[in-house]
Amino acid sequence: MLDPMLIKPHFPILKRNVNGVPLAYLDNASTTQKPSVVIEALKNYYERSNANIHRGIHTLSEESTALYEATRKSVAEFIHARNEEIVFTKNCTEGINLVAYSWGNTFISEGDEILVSSLEHHANLIPWQELAKRKHAHLKVIPLKEDLSLDMDAYASLLSEKTKIVCVTALSNVLGIAPPIREIIHLAHQRNAKVLIDAAQSIGHQTTNVKDIDCDFLVFSAHKMLGPTGVGVLYGKKELLDAMPPFLYGGDMIQRVQQYESSYREAPWKFEAGTPNIADVIAFKHAIDFLKNIGMEKIKKHDEDLRAYAVEKFLAYPQVKMYCPKNVSGGIVSFTVSGVHPHDIASIFDSQGVAIRSGAHCAEPLMDHLGIQATARMSMYLYNTKADVERAELALQKTLKTFKI
Repeated sequence: MLDPMLIKPHFPILKRNVNGVPLAYLDNASTTQKPSVVIEALKNYYERSNANIHRGIHTLSEESTALYEATRKSVAEFIHARNEEIVFTKNCTEGINLVAYSWGNTFISEGDEILVSSLEHHANLIPWQELAKRKHAHLKVIPLKEDLSLDMDAYASLLSEKTKIVCVTALSNVLGIAPPIREIIHLAHQRNAKVLIDAAQSIGHQTTNVKDIDCDFLVFSAHKMLGPTGVGVLYGKKELLDAMPPFLYGGDMIQRVQQYESSYREAPWKFEAGTPNIADVIAFKHAIDFLKNIGMEKIKKHDEDLRAYAVEKFLAYPQVKMYCPKNVSGGIVSFTVSGVHPHDIASIFDSQGVAIRSGAHCAEPLMDHLGIQATARMSMYLYNTKADVERAELALQKTLKTFKI
């Protein structure tokens, strides 16, 4: 079993006091905290190996290049891909936009269909809205059932010979629902459609095997799995990346440049124009190693056990409405309090040293479906404890007392 009390000391920020009390950080779906090994890796790079990559033959450049490409290898192993199928971006959003522009502009035609689900983060919705407008294609939405799970019968009926790509989250950032990814991919492939998986919320909480699920594209961000900000990953099947034109043009992605004509490197490097976020990519490897040393299955069980504990605690208060459907995964708990705006909830929680998120969570269509404007959201991770949840319960009690509910 995972022992968060042995993990917590590795995270310097968790020693901090907020508003005079120890920090209870429960906003991990937004971003995770960083262990000392990641922070030290950033410091070590700038102190010892700082140089541009892929271009120099001096020692520092060769060291930096080796460290950067070692992270690509580590990412590939982590999701069971090949090195040449891993493209570094600045975040998950850029990875989705890369596919929408490069693959979408090339392979989507007028009258084609793009499917998304009702659960999607704006990052996995707006790029497809814009692609549909550019190409005069049709965007279709997979609806939800009453229990807030994806309506798979409706999904099957939406698929057609005109469906070119299906874009769906692996884990809802609002509800914690894990759609049946394997079935979604299998049905899409029967129609020769491609599938992009937004793994931003799932990647740091459970095992991800792109070969096993057979997705065509998968995107995620380092900062949601203990890594630095400013680093994202796009996985794409090699044959798809090879067929896609570059997304950005400039230095480092070229093979040969003449005055009026240029040729480009192979994937993944043709998608990595200019000087990348070298230091943070290098530090990202240490985050992956940290997760692997603990074990993804242990992390998954810990998060889900802590989520269940939080749901049990908060369900005891009739003034609280929980958005906790079945078939959930990870540690996400969304809730509202009758008569209290979620921003006020988050503000009172913060006064008690408890960090949570409030708002629409970049999922406004889902909020419209739920008939609300916003929720408060707690999200747990490997360094959280039952004591953190109990601190949140005390903050809830403070909220109810403050608003005399």
